[in-house]
Amino acid sequence: MTQKDLTAQPDLTQHDTGTGAQRSRIPVYMDFLPPCNHACPAGEDIQAWLALAQEGLYEAAWQKLIENNPFPAIHGRVCYHPCETSCNRALTDQEVSIHAVERFLGDLALEKGWTPSFTAPPNGKKVLIIGAGPSGLSCAYHLKRLGHDVEVREAGPFAGGMIHFGIPAYRMPRNELNAEIKRVEDMGVKIVLNHRVEDVLAEKEAGCFDAVFIAVGAHLSKNIDIPGRDAAKIMDAVSFLKSVENGEELHMGRRVAIYGGGNTAMDAARTAKRLGATEAVIIYRRDRASMPAHDFEADEAIEEGVKINWLRTIKEIDATTFKVEVMELDDKGRPQPTGRYESLEVDSLIMAVGQDTDTAFLRQIPGIEFNRDDTVIVNNGMMTGADGIFAGGDMVPSERSVTIATGHGKKAARHIDAWLHGSTYQTADKHPIVGHESLHLWYRTEAPKKKQGELAPENRLGGFEEIMQGLTEQEAQFEARRCLSCGNCFECDGCYGSCPEDAIIKLGKGNRYQYNYDRCTGCATCYEQCPCHAIEMVIDTSAQTAKGGAA
Repeated sequence: MTQKDLTAQPDLTQHDTGTGAQRSRIPVYMDFLPPCNHACPAGEDIQAWLALAQEGLYEAAWQKLIENNPFPAIHGRVCYHPCETSCNRALTDQEVSIHAVERFLGDLALEKGWTPSFTAPPNGKKVLIIGAGPSGLSCAYHLKRLGHDVEVREAGPFAGGMIHFGIPAYRMPRNELNAEIKRVEDMGVKIVLNHRVEDVLAEKEAGCFDAVFIAVGAHLSKNIDIPGRDAAKIMDAVSFLKSVENGEELHMGRRVAIYGGGNTAMDAARTAKRLGATEAVIIYRRDRASMPAHDFEADEAIEEGVKINWLRTIKEIDATTFKVEVMELDDKGRPQPTGRYESLEVDSLIMAVGQDTDTAFLRQIPGIEFNRDDTVIVNNGMMTGADGIFAGGDMVPSERSVTIATGHGKKAARHIDAWLHGSTYQTADKHPIVGHESLHLWYRTEAPKKKQGELAPENRLGGFEEIMQGLTEQEAQFEARRCLSCGNCFECDGCYGSCPEDAIIKLGKGNRYQYNYDRCTGCATCYEQCPCHAIEMVIDTSAQTAKGGAA
């Protein structure tokens, strides 16, 4: 059934339903796309692994999850879960806490020592990956699952990229991070650290690689020219967080200012507090509604004593005295200078105004083209203008997050695999998305989501202990059962029990149902009883009637 066929149907809310003895429509079992799956940047089949988790089939759920995302223990902690923002359950009570169940499965897999199940035999093809961040590691993982020999070369001393150096341990503990990376190595992926690639083509030839995927991330902090800045003690946020991760001794002073309003600015401020700063002040030129940081990041920072000065910008620096101008929003919501100034005394400044990618080493490669911001231009298959050289993650135009980078790695792996086999990877057509308005929740009951435990604010600043706690097995299973299975049959027997003509045949657990159209009158009772909208009423033609319709 195509989208065109569905949208052409009469509105079922009308009194003339075209059913009964002279039926004009019949029910057909359908599969729609749940909004959580559609919103996931890593392309997870969230509904499928939640269904397995709610049955207690945790290893099967984990295996289903890692078909698309190799790092559930990581993403269950650091992903900003757009899947939950899209969850239809939010219109009943609260969205399903998908990330918390994902973390539960990821942590359980590490505890139990589960290993990825894949059967592709080695195919003799060899791929070089430059950069061991989330995009590079994801690409390596998926290429290995497809039977390729993979080597990752990383300029730094640790794998993980900005997950390791840019996300503090209170959000992403290092044991789980390192364990999920090690799993990729245990699959047979070779990771070479402290190896900076300067000449891609030379290394490709020397290593006899058939293709290259480049994902070097955005590690260069943007610069803002502030008069007098040379006289102040200034460090960029990325360097600051890296230095903390490396255990370097930093003398930032008691009063630290952070310039910027993104998640990195929040992390830098919260880290400064953990290092002993009595004052950590974020200076941001816009208001909170325009802040790029997520609300919960700002809330947690404020809980920990971080001050945020909205609508402020630094105009001048005189050693430890900052001249700060107050801004006001115009009628279009843009900040405008007011000519009113404040004085702020600080010991040091951390710049957190964004990061760029160092792509200069690629300019010697014929065919590769760049945007004005130095990001690399790639086609729909993630390949650059140089044949066989692909790129992804923060170094290509897109939004930047760990999950988006992970999705880039998976996408690139599939296109690389196809290119190595002389073909083109074709994505499957997606089903129409099912919205909340299509559901028939006759069993609707409020069951608010399980709240994750967290470290009290007064206990956080003594170190980098993880703040958010995981769910217990009982809580995780309860949370998985809150899924409404939007758009896809979960064998509730609602259609089977409601049919007055006994026209529905049960095919056995896991096989759903089938219609006997010789009995069906097209009364639409099954359609109205289906809570997840896995049944559609369609025009009854002789061709459709002859073909039948199994779920």
